[in-house]
Amino acid sequence: MKILALDSSGLVASAAIVEDDVTIAEYTVNYKKTHSQTLLPMLDELKRMTELDLHTIDAVAVAAGPGSFTGLRIGSATAKGLGFALDVPIIPVPTVDALAYNLYGSGHLVCPIMDARRDQVYTGLYAFRKGTDPGAGYDMAVIEKQCVVDIAQIVAKINECGTDTEVLFLGDGVSIYRDRIAELIRVRYSFAPACCNRQRAACVAALGLLLYQKGIIETAAEHAPEYLRLSQAERERAAKGE
Repeated sequence: MKILALDSSGLVASAAIVEDDVTIAEYTVNYKKTHSQTLLPMLDELKRMTELDLHTIDAVAVAAGPGSFTGLRIGSATAKGLGFALDVPIIPVPTVDALAYNLYGSGHLVCPIMDARRDQVYTGLYAFRKGTDPGAGYDMAVIEKQCVVDIAQIVAKINECGTDTEVLFLGDGVSIYRDRIAELIRVRYSFAPACCNRQRAACVAALGLLLYQKGIIETAAEHAPEYLRLSQAERERAAKGE
C-alpha cells in the first residue's frame, strides 16, 4: 500500500511517500518559512525525484490536529485537494500520536509537547508494549490521549505514574518548557535527540497505515482538522458575547 503523508501541524513542514514498510522519500523543513510556501513545492519535488505517478497513491495521511491553526488548515486543505483529485481516502492521524511514534519501541514513557502558546502545550502520554508472538512488533498504548493543558498538569500526571517510570520528552515545546519541567518533575527524565524530536511525515504514514487497517479513514469531503480548542478570534468573539 502506498501512502502520501503530510504534516504541517507545527513549525516543521514534512511530506513523505511510504509504501508498505519502506520510506521511498521524505522531505522535512524547519526553517523560517510558512507552510503555504513550502508544502506544495516539497510535494512537487518528491514527485519529481521519485518519478511518482500520483494515481498510484492509495491514501493520503495527514496530521489532523491539534497544532497550529494555520498549519493544520494548510495541511488539511492540501490533503482534501489530493483526496478529491485522486479519489482516495484520507487517513486523519492525531498529531501528538504521530509525534510519539517517532520513538517507536522506546522502553520509556513518551511525552510529546508542542507549544500551544498562552502558557499551554499540546501533549499526551504513550508507552510502547512488545507483542507476545515471536517477531511481533510494538503496540503504542495511549496512557493519556492528546490534549491541550498547562505544562504543570502534564508533569503532575507523569509524577502520578510513579518513581519507577522514566519519561522521554520530545517536540518543539521542550526548548520553551525545559526549565519548568526540571522544576516540577519527580521522576527520571530525558529529552529526545535532534534526529527524532520533531514531526516527521514518515511517522504519520506508518501510524496512518495502522489506522487504515482499522478502518479509520474519511472521504475528502468529510475531513476537517481537529483543533482541540477555539481559535483566538473565536475566543475573543465569545468573550464579547457575540
